[in-house]
Amino acid sequence: MIIEVSQERSVELIEKASQYIVKHRMAAPAIMTIESLRPLARIGSQVIYFFSPFIETLFNTKEHQEFAVLLEKEDSVKLLIDRIDDLDVEMHREEREQNRLRRKRRMNKFKNFFKKKS
Repeated sequence: MIIEVSQERSVELIEKASQYIVKHRMAAPAIMTIESLRPLARIGSQVIYFFSPFIETLFNTKEHQEFAVLLEKEDSVKLLIDRIDDLDVEMHREEREQNRLRRKRRMNKFKNFFKKKS
């Protein structure tokens, strides 16, 4: 069982988890869930240990143990939330801008349609 995770390794694990979450477009639900369960982070890490036999079939044993240790630290949880948010903004900035412009065009068409009728 892993007792301590180095700072470099914790940053690496946070980056890997954040990228996975943002890539699968789960940033908002993940942030909301992590924020709401932040007071229970230590219990969450223990749940990871409880489900280790199942998790080990999907993930690397060492990595999931390191992530469980990481969740026990309040500052690591905060870093995870911040990194998910930052990555989400970076990865989807252009798409959100295009959607905003599309909504604006639709609204202008809608307004122009009713102006012509009056």
